[in-house]
Amino acid sequence: MSLLRPLADRMRPRNIAEFTGQAHLVGQGKALRAALDRGQAHSMILWGPPGTGKTTLARIVASTMDAEFIALSAVTSGVKEIRAAVEMARASRERGRATILFLDEVHRFNKAQQDLFLPFVEDGTIVFIGATTENPSFEVIGALLSRARVYVLKALGPADIETLLRRALADTERGLGARKLTIDDDALRALAAGADGDARRALSMLETVADLADDGVISAAHIAELASGTRARFDKGGDQFYDQISALHKSVRGNDPDAALYWLARMLEGGCDPAYLARRITRMSVEDIGLADPRALPMALEAWEAFERMGSPEGELALAQCVVFLAVAAKSNSVYKAFDAARADVAQFGSLEVPARFRNAPTRLMRELGHGEGYRYAHDEPDAHVAGERYFPDEMPDRRYYEPVDRGFEIRIVEAMARRRQRDPKP
Repeated sequence: MSLLRPLADRMRPRNIAEFTGQAHLVGQGKALRAALDRGQAHSMILWGPPGTGKTTLARIVASTMDAEFIALSAVTSGVKEIRAAVEMARASRERGRATILFLDEVHRFNKAQQDLFLPFVEDGTIVFIGATTENPSFEVIGALLSRARVYVLKALGPADIETLLRRALADTERGLGARKLTIDDDALRALAAGADGDARRALSMLETVADLADDGVISAAHIAELASGTRARFDKGGDQFYDQISALHKSVRGNDPDAALYWLARMLEGGCDPAYLARRITRMSVEDIGLADPRALPMALEAWEAFERMGSPEGELALAQCVVFLAVAAKSNSVYKAFDAARADVAQFGSLEVPARFRNAPTRLMRELGHGEGYRYAHDEPDAHVAGERYFPDEMPDRRYYEPVDRGFEIRIVEAMARRRQRDPKP
């Protein structure tokens, strides 16, 4: 076997016994493992991060059921390649042999391209296996999802990565065993950590550091140098992106400054645009803190401006300071809920007329039409409050959208609103 092939490809597991990780799918007693043990297969979507074994698992499925294996990539394939693959599958079917059609990056195919598979999955010409790093709920058409089972693959744990690395170091046929390399436990753990759950990355890093080991000893220094250029797993615009910003937002909302700092650092380290984070942090200040602490919004805007002036990495500290403040601040979503309720009424009641007394009257005609007639100027009233006045459209029922909470500055708002309502006539 040519050593010109990357180590990650040479060490690809050949059967389920060599497959590492994903015990929730291929462990004894699990549905997918049971199907493999029976030599059977069904159409499926394999969804998970890079380097978790999606392609390998598809190949093992084909090998286990002694089926033809046709691999396509949505990056390089189109209608022509799909039709050619289907013709090959039909020929195999006439010979009494099933065909696994594996499509990598299935999310890159548009709806029309995905539709092409439907009749051939339906009549059994192919067993379809799609692989994707994106959420199939959004990226795979419903008709194809209904004909395939979705399996979620997880990032490999450090122990799984270490197992793969030790196997590659010991294997004399496909791995690096013939080179008699040595590595201590601390260096191995550092290498596994640098892989960040990606088996392909782990083996590629091992291959690189092995070439640096002139004396056959893979050192921690070699690994530190290599790992310094890696980033935590982060896919801008993908599920990992939105999952992490969701975790940051929920940590702030849940009053946990430490977790909030972790997720902020995780996203920045992964390459997230700090300007995007500044915008989302500002949103948190009004959605989850609101008037419970009116300092939240100006602090968020100031942190945003500080970052724009200083740039990275200095400006990132301003974002971190703001995140900590928001996490420990009093919380209220009263304004957020009130605004949603007001918008719902706008949609329900449509374009009701502004009562005449509230309309401007800059011209004689407008005054003759009664615009502004009967309006009471609040500053001329006791406590600057017009007792009994209704400011909604006349045709609309009374509403109370804003209900401040008994936290932070909104405690004072509750008291002020109660005093003013005492002055209003009782219904």
